[in-house]
Amino acid sequence: MREQPRVRSRISLSLNPGYDSSMEDLIAYLHGVMLPQVIDGLVIGVALALVALGLTMIFGLLDVINLAHGELYMLGGYATLALIGWGTGYWGALILVPLLVGLAAGGLQELGVRPLLPRPDRAFVTLLLTFGVSLMLRDLAQVLWGTETYAVAAPLSGMVNVAGVYLPLYRAFVFAAGAVAIAVTWWLVYRTRIGAVLRATAVDPAMVASLGIPIRWAYGFTFLYGGALAGLAGVLLSPIYAVFPTMGHDFLVMAFAVVIVGGMGSIVGAVVAALLLSQVHGLASLWIPPVWAETLVYAVMLLVLIVRPGGLFTRIGEA
Repeated sequence: MREQPRVRSRISLSLNPGYDSSMEDLIAYLHGVMLPQVIDGLVIGVALALVALGLTMIFGLLDVINLAHGELYMLGGYATLALIGWGTGYWGALILVPLLVGLAAGGLQELGVRPLLPRPDRAFVTLLLTFGVSLMLRDLAQVLWGTETYAVAAPLSGMVNVAGVYLPLYRAFVFAAGAVAIAVTWWLVYRTRIGAVLRATAVDPAMVASLGIPIRWAYGFTFLYGGALAGLAGVLLSPIYAVFPTMGHDFLVMAFAVVIVGGMGSIVGAVVAALLLSQVHGLASLWIPPVWAETLVYAVMLLVLIVRPGGLFTRIGEA
């Protein structure tokens, strides 16, 4: 007797056209509008994580805030443009650009950052140095290529069906390539001897040096690898966002928000925060202007700093 009213209520709801149409509209909105935005946010979040990983590794090991890191990402875009123009094609650029940008980052560390590390005020002077280098690289890009925006043709065409949503095949490739790079970085830091040295150097460089391990090479490798990740992001995103002189500055601001939310020096935190903030920005853009969506991202960053001033995760080498 108690179940009969429930059955009647369900039948009456199912016979109500307004109820059915509203549910169908909601499902259609979730699948047709929000799900594509979520998938696209995953793609951009993975690429954003590549830039943030380089930033967080450099800070976690050297305590250096590299303000030129965004311009390394910009160099990846322009190097892609140049190599394609010279006939290497996109796939050749995908291999060569991370190596070239990584060498540029290693040169910055060896010639500029390393001589400043023994100074007690190294955090301040390296900040000024990398800021100056970022301005120089941006001006150099304007001298060589001008202020125009250049489009890079995507090497893959067509669409792929992801959970009933049609996604450009190239964006699916960007997600896969970025995920592989993130997995390789995690394996390198946490499952290899090189990673053990890096994590030990982040905690106690004097102890590592006393064991006969040249921490100079650990610092150089970290800069080189972080620059290579930024260059890889530049290659992957150049067909999506195009190439222009200020592309590094625009992306670096979001990458710093990722590093702060994830935890300065945390590998896992950089990945989680990149995916989280890209979803916040993407979904918020459905209802508010994109400029305010970026403001919401920084509001999330502020909230995390209030609740957990150190970020969501611990830095390299810490438990």
